[in-house]
Amino acid sequence: MISGTHTPHHMDIDSIGALVAESNAAQEKPVRHIRIFDTTLRDGEQSPGASMTFAEKMQVAEQLVRMGVDIIEAGFPSASPGDLAAVREIARRTRGTAVAGLARANQSDIDACREALQDAERPVLHVFLATSDLHMQYKLMMTREEVLARVDEMVRYGRRFFADVEFSAEDATRSDWNFLSQVFTTAISAGASTINIPDTVGYTMPNEYTALLTHLRRTVPGIEKVTMSAHCHDDLGMATANTLAAIAAGVGQVEVTINGLGERAGNTALEEVVMALRTRADTFGGYTTRIATEQLVPTSQMVSRITGIHVQPNKAIVGANAFAHEAGIHQDGMLKHRGTYEIMEPRMVGWSESKLVLGKHSGRHGFDAHLRRMGMRLRGEELQRAYESFIAFVDEHKTVDADDLRRIAEIAKHMPLPEQASA
Repeated sequence: MISGTHTPHHMDIDSIGALVAESNAAQEKPVRHIRIFDTTLRDGEQSPGASMTFAEKMQVAEQLVRMGVDIIEAGFPSASPGDLAAVREIARRTRGTAVAGLARANQSDIDACREALQDAERPVLHVFLATSDLHMQYKLMMTREEVLARVDEMVRYGRRFFADVEFSAEDATRSDWNFLSQVFTTAISAGASTINIPDTVGYTMPNEYTALLTHLRRTVPGIEKVTMSAHCHDDLGMATANTLAAIAAGVGQVEVTINGLGERAGNTALEEVVMALRTRADTFGGYTTRIATEQLVPTSQMVSRITGIHVQPNKAIVGANAFAHEAGIHQDGMLKHRGTYEIMEPRMVGWSESKLVLGKHSGRHGFDAHLRRMGMRLRGEELQRAYESFIAFVDEHKTVDADDLRRIAEIAKHMPLPEQASA
């Protein structure tokens, strides 16, 4: 039987609320840098169909440096000779950005990271071990005592070769909270400089994640001397919300991917977290990142092109429709003041401009503005006839191109006016 898996989750609402309030109060601090740990080349590449060639990994790594991420998790060196070679080359080329390699909690994996990262300017060992009763019983077949001993042994072993060791408790959000406190206490005592609290299967909710992080800050000795990190998955569509909740609860690092690429439903999307912090400074005031936000769209498009995984049109920030407007009311508002329907400038994230898209929901003002941009100016009855013809056209054909618009406008211009026809 699996025992004690969710003990602290049975806390009453008032207790959780008190923890959240305590966490919020603790965050009344000066401006704080949030470290962006990009795992596109590791967790992102684990997305089915997203594997990259050696040369493609180099391109992505160079772009991540250009964009300003703090840490690139370049891969899982023990997974294959090819992965080890790619991590080693990224480590050799990269300057100004830390490079991490992932390892299971065993010596051979750590040795593979040691080999791969030997030329890194700032190498990071990222070692993980599962801590939920479900994983320990059915996957690891280890007791809690054995897990604690392994964490201590492997973090200490890693510290022999790496100044910066991150320890991740896989499936942390489904682990017993008191046992998790013991695990992180052990990891910190053994020399971990970062502790990661992953929502490995996208299970938790923001209020639960906040309460868990607050519990750890209260119960893990020495936690104030290390960096807390959040790593969330999107199985319930909560990855970005959980990551933002973690930032508010005190983490100094977030683990994210470009386009939210990753296992199953994906990881937290880098672009969403970065732009939420920037756009909602009223809520997240005091948090900064190094990200050059104008590189978000170019990076997104590069990763999409290389992996062959297309970004959904309505994806926040980097989707093709993120700054596109079709509805007449929206287009009219945009023509009067951009702020009516956009909360950020498209150029801020790498788009050239907003798009007023013509479709059956477009209004006459948007239609007129589009014709004017094409050099066609209609007035009065001509514009009304052209607009009515346009609506009839898109009702039948769904889409309209520039040639269609020119033809509709020309016909409207040369049709006789109603009084001329009756004369």
